[in-house]
Amino acid sequence: QVQLVESGGGLVQAGGSLRLSCAASGTIFSRAPMGWFRQPPGNQRDLVAAIASGGTTNYADSVKGRFTISRDNAKTTGYLQMNSLKPEDTAVYYCYIDIYGVRYWGKGTLVTVSS
Repeated sequence: QVQLVESGGGLVQAGGSLRLSCAASGTIFSRAPMGWFRQPPGNQRDLVAAIASGGTTNYADSVKGRFTISRDNAKTTGYLQMNSLKPEDTAVYYCYIDIYGVRYWGKGTLVTVSS
């Protein structure tokens, strides 16, 4: 049973920072690609950032230079460091992990950026 638990969301002013965490259990974390999506109110869920098992990363254009994705395989935890936050970053952030072609999701954590 794969379980993902996000944490670190909250309310922050524009220009501030937050670090999201995604703790994984019950999986071969170190071999699995993982990443983050976000879903603003009334909008679809879109990819924010992804990191391969070997550490290769990719980002949505809207967050490049502001967000950094990382992972600690020993702790089976992924992170999303978010700097220079903007009101348009307000969304529920979901982490995912891909195990043998199946994508598992966390329940999400809300990030609200006030102007």
